[in-house]
Amino acid sequence: MTIERFEDIIAWQKAFLLTTHIYKLFESSKDFGFKDQIQRASVSIMNNIAEGFERKSNNEFKQFLFIAKGSCGEVRSMLTLAKELEKLTQSDATFCYELSEDISKILSGLIKAL
Repeated sequence: MTIERFEDIIAWQKAFLLTTHIYKLFESSKDFGFKDQIQRASVSIMNNIAEGFERKSNNEFKQFLFIAKGSCGEVRSMLTLAKELEKLTQSDATFCYELSEDISKILSGLIKAL
């Protein structure tokens, strides 16, 4: 099966879900530095998947997937801190953390396939 659009990539779909969830969770946060960092990291995942796909080169796509994978790690790091600082409930933190791990695994598979 050939993927025609980045929106059809499962990792992008899950990254979009993660990003919208993080935006909603932190929309009323007054810790603007923290809020900005975690939102930007989550957006970075989906945007790097999209940008890499649009480059139409497997080598460039792979490079952008590695960047997206790094952003997944950054999101998980921020989620761990958010939970410790009681900025998130356990269930919200777990949902986002596991979703980020899932995205990272999918990205690893995509990278290997390329």
